[in-house]
Amino acid sequence: MIEDKTAGGRLFTVVNTTLLLLFALLCILPLMHVIAGSFTTSAELAEKAFVIFPTEWSIDAYKYIFSTDTIFRALLVSIFVTAGGTLWSMLLSVLTGYGMSRKDLPGRRVIMFFIVFTLLFNGGMIPTFLVVQQTGLLNSLLALVIPVSINAFNMIILKTFFQNLPASLEESARMDGCNDFGILFRIVIPCSMPAIATISLFYAVTYWNTYMHAILYLEDASKWPVQVLLRQIVVLASGMNYDGSTYMDVPPPEQSVKMAVIVVATIPVLLVYPFLQKHFAKGALLGSVKG
Repeated sequence: MIEDKTAGGRLFTVVNTTLLLLFALLCILPLMHVIAGSFTTSAELAEKAFVIFPTEWSIDAYKYIFSTDTIFRALLVSIFVTAGGTLWSMLLSVLTGYGMSRKDLPGRRVIMFFIVFTLLFNGGMIPTFLVVQQTGLLNSLLALVIPVSINAFNMIILKTFFQNLPASLEESARMDGCNDFGILFRIVIPCSMPAIATISLFYAVTYWNTYMHAILYLEDASKWPVQVLLRQIVVLASGMNYDGSTYMDVPPPEQSVKMAVIVVATIPVLLVYPFLQKHFAKGALLGSVKG
């Protein structure tokens, strides 16, 4: 990397670094406030508008959240839906993206038109609910996966990435006797791991944050994902009443519970992101170089 030694270059570096640090603080300080607030008392939260370092530490909010096995069941549901849904969505997206990247695919332009059309228009909530109901998916965890199996935007990123791969790789594989599936799984996918890691993270975050579909399609509270359960913890001040029993006999520390809920819902994604960070920016950028 060539360093600009001119006065203007140094000034640009200083200003750019300062602005980026300020932007980073704007992002980090609210997160620190939420984490600190989840470990402080309700009295301190009521007294102070902004808390970074609690004067009195308390884990009452987390005791309240984890005082029943229900939260662990909801976490298992979310993990199952996120892992299974991501694998299923990536399989469909990779197969569709690879097919659409082939210029010799019959009807490629027409198919692509209908795929892009879904980015602008969709059936809406009620028609989608009726489809889920008529296909027997109502009150099933599959209802959180099947209706959102593939995202057109994510598929287009993969398609563009596949198109940018050197054609010589495919030609060499065909000379070695590979068919289309061999080329896809032995050549294309290993060469596309940055894009695949990026899209996998997109899908995983979407499935982990599943809320509206769970509210619409799941009647059995035991099948609720963690996002719906955490909302109930926040909304119901006296606890959760699934089977007639109260969640807790004592009222929860309301403000700290809200912050603890955010921490619990965010930590799994934060734990996964560092493993995909090196692929994230590269995959998103390379998949958007050409249309």
